[in-house]
Amino acid sequence: MRAQRDAPVDSMGAEKCMDQDASPEVHRFQVLVSLMLSSQTKDQVTHAAMTKLRSHGLTVENILDTSDEVLGQLIYPVGFWKKKVGYIKKTCEILKKSYDCDIPPSVQEICKLPGVGPKMAHLCMDIGWRKLTGIGVDTHVHRISNRLGWTGRNTKTPEETRVALESWMPEKIWSETNLLLVGFGQQICLPVRPRCAECLNSALCPYGRNPANRSPKKGSPSKIPTKNGS
Repeated sequence: MRAQRDAPVDSMGAEKCMDQDASPEVHRFQVLVSLMLSSQTKDQVTHAAMTKLRSHGLTVENILDTSDEVLGQLIYPVGFWKKKVGYIKKTCEILKKSYDCDIPPSVQEICKLPGVGPKMAHLCMDIGWRKLTGIGVDTHVHRISNRLGWTGRNTKTPEETRVALESWMPEKIWSETNLLLVGFGQQICLPVRPRCAECLNSALCPYGRNPANRSPKKGSPSKIPTKNGS
């Protein structure tokens, strides 16, 4: 179901928002900013904001020289954009003062930045530093893992889900887990009205085996879309 790699996250997720020709430290900073913007925001909106920021000049020093008003205009309408203006500005101050305009090299230090949590930190380490430190668990991964029964119990938070998944999941697939499940959550295992009737995994899924969840909902697509949208 994810073989086509045609979910929004595949073309507009954190790995697709940066200037690939930028210096390593600027590239890592852009990874961090894209993840900060992505919280409570659709990939399409995050990608559009990152495109505007990159055109403006997405470096630590340039953002520090940018007024809050202009920064807000650049990232609007990402979720909680007003708060994120403050988070990004404070983060840039810390990065310039303590990390020579680079991002911290550890999960613990990244999590100390304003508005940054464990999911963002693990993805920053994986995408930015090319170091695998853990599974990036967002709301999609948290929801789907619980529906599938992968956590052993209903975990309450994404961080609990990360610990549960890492306890049994082979480390060699940690890196791709977030991308695969986020796309699956965007297309099939939706937060509301998941498409269990069309899901090829429903026979193995405790949630999907529930007859009530397998009944097509009013307005649901009749089949899984292919790459060309048919």
